[in-house]
Amino acid sequence: MAIELLSPAGNAAKLRTAINYGADACYMGLSKYSLRKNAGNFSEDELEEVRKIRQETGKKLYCTMNILFSEDQIQDAKTLLPTLKDSPFDAFIITDLGLVPLFRKYLPEKALHLSTQASCINSESARMYRDMGFERVILGREASLDDIRRIKDAVPELELEAFVHGAMCMSYSGRCLLSSFLTGRSANQGDCSHTCRWNYKLHYALEEEERPGTYYPIEEDESGYTTILSSKDLCMIDHLDDLEKAGLSSLKIEGRMKSIYYVAVVTRAYRKALDHDPEWEKYREDLFNVSHREYATGFFYGRDSDDGAINRPTSYGYRREYMYLGSVLEELGDGKYLIDVRNQIRVGKSLEYIGPDMLFIRDDSFTLTDENGESIEKLDHCRKGFLHTSVPLKKGYILRAESDVKEVK
Repeated sequence: MAIELLSPAGNAAKLRTAINYGADACYMGLSKYSLRKNAGNFSEDELEEVRKIRQETGKKLYCTMNILFSEDQIQDAKTLLPTLKDSPFDAFIITDLGLVPLFRKYLPEKALHLSTQASCINSESARMYRDMGFERVILGREASLDDIRRIKDAVPELELEAFVHGAMCMSYSGRCLLSSFLTGRSANQGDCSHTCRWNYKLHYALEEEERPGTYYPIEEDESGYTTILSSKDLCMIDHLDDLEKAGLSSLKIEGRMKSIYYVAVVTRAYRKALDHDPEWEKYREDLFNVSHREYATGFFYGRDSDDGAINRPTSYGYRREYMYLGSVLEELGDGKYLIDVRNQIRVGKSLEYIGPDMLFIRDDSFTLTDENGESIEKLDHCRKGFLHTSVPLKKGYILRAESDVKEVK
């Protein structure tokens, strides 16, 4: 069976984008019980749209219910689960083991996937979760390729999934208390404030008591601030053969809170690489055009690998080569397109268009009209309007322009 490419879907538009740009499956959250509380997510009322997409595309959909449940929340789950019997989800991703008997009672036909939050990184734990009824384990990010091979050899019938691209947590598989301490927002309740990405100022050198003279590497900017807690971003596109040989069934892209542009570019690059497209390296290069921190291979090659993410924090913030401007909603004929505008589009400034099988096309001669057909110089965020161009575009194509600010702290 071919290895699965699993992409994030923070809302219905991102779900359609991920599938259009090459995902085999997508994961998404229910509004109440997802660890990406602010990702948009889906309410129970919106599941009909998800069902429609599932029927149209045949792609698998996984629902995240991976918070740690309070007593009130677990009681609420007893009411919610029976209503999900006819939901479009193929599996549910959970962390809290208190949900297992509830799923067996109310949704016995639905598969269970163990969240990375459970920090499963050894074969004995994997075997235990299999015996509890889990079909798949999403491994803790600390698992190396050697760990994955050994787990797969020990429990061959268990599907293994791992994150291969996107943001990494400084703490153990995301089980961080720093956000709760500094802001009162719990990462384990889906409300992380991403305090590890903040800039900090140090007033003393960081030296461990038992290792005098050994200093933690800290780089400060011109204002004296450091990103000591901010890990590098994960990128394993150059190592897909190693991931498959290790025994993974699914390669997961992080990013339910990222833009449609991010979902499209990253999914597309990994799709081309997995399919051995003759031009996949060109699509790989486009990974550097989405917002990202310094790329690394995480723990897959061991904690002391040269580009390991956790033990060597990134020395700069987000790199952003391009600004996401919007996407094509509808083809209207004669070079006219209805567009969804997310950042200002201005006549006279170059645009680039990207598609699932089109790396990019540059356009310097487009025009814009408003809802009444009047020519205008710009379209702002959330304004409805039309793009006119000689470039042949399709529904779902994305518009971007070079960013004026290349680095964002």
